[in-house]
Amino acid sequence: MAKPLANVTVVEMGTFITGPAAGMLLADLGADVVKVERPDGGDPFRAFNGGFYSPHFQTYNRNKRSITLDTRRADDLATFDRMIADADVFIQNFRPGVSDKLHIDPERLRAINPRLICLSISGFGASGPDRDRPAFDTVAQAASGFLRLLVNPENPRVVGPALADAITGFYGAYGVLAALHERETTGKGRLVEVSMLEAMAHFNLDDFTHYLSEGEVMGPYSRPNVSQSYVFQCRDATWIALHMSSPPKFWENLAIAVGEPEMLARPEFASRSARIANYDKVAAFLGPIFARRDRDAWCTVLEALEVPHSPVYTAPEVIETAQAKHLQLCVEDPNGPHGTFRTIRSPLSFDGERMLDVTAPPTLGQHNADFAAARGLAATAE
Repeated sequence: MAKPLANVTVVEMGTFITGPAAGMLLADLGADVVKVERPDGGDPFRAFNGGFYSPHFQTYNRNKRSITLDTRRADDLATFDRMIADADVFIQNFRPGVSDKLHIDPERLRAINPRLICLSISGFGASGPDRDRPAFDTVAQAASGFLRLLVNPENPRVVGPALADAITGFYGAYGVLAALHERETTGKGRLVEVSMLEAMAHFNLDDFTHYLSEGEVMGPYSRPNVSQSYVFQCRDATWIALHMSSPPKFWENLAIAVGEPEMLARPEFASRSARIANYDKVAAFLGPIFARRDRDAWCTVLEALEVPHSPVYTAPEVIETAQAKHLQLCVEDPNGPHGTFRTIRSPLSFDGERMLDVTAPPTLGQHNADFAAARGLAATAE
């Protein structure tokens, strides 16, 4: 099985999502990720759904080992320092200043191991007037201008998954990979820093580019209007999505598919610019048409005519599709601590080899005894 980071050791003191997500991405690539957790409950995400193995925790902690240490205690700190001496990467996502209290600040760790790459994730950055503000997913989405693009102005409420948390984790892993590559030449580690604000501002680049180059402030309907994207409800109360983009053939074929060959002569359909300017009228015209048939019937017609579309699937529907099964998207560890663990594999393939191996997320302190035995230490408390 392809494991391009098999020679990389990562020590992670991550909680909730950003740090654990970065660690998981490296673990998916084969890195040995040791998650260091406090003995009194570990990562707070463990207990979000009762017990210490919530779905929230499972999402970002597969392919890792867990040991319990409290680095505020001298003996545990000594054990931690021995780990750092042999590690390639250290990950933490505590608020600025907390790392000093836990004795895990980059300066001290890199003095122990000059080759160490330290990834430090924060909400608003390590300095500046907002340095100490608490930041969670919605806060970062709002502060970066991104949330505005997701909120329906007529019914303002937060929707969707924790994008800012997960995306910041991706950027963190991206920075670590760059630092690992550079170290091959320099022999020296790096302090890699990323904040949720910076990550989401960069992820929201299209919004900022339109403003900085054209003075245009985008809104929640700007991209769907320009890309000519639609969602319609079908007769069976399921939804179907269309992304009509620019080529005229898509609209010509859609007119045939919906049985309205003359619709492109209507003013609101006459050109791409007309469809963008009259997006609501186009949607109002097509909506009742799609309500006349079930989703599967529409998919058959649209696929035959090569109209870009997809059912708006639920998670159970996705993993049952023929394409998902062909791509082996769903993988499992039959020996998980609470039975079979199922998840979605890494999307990467190397020389055609998919990454199908997965290890279930660890229970709190699951590897204490193994870790201690390997190093001739007394087992840490669970």
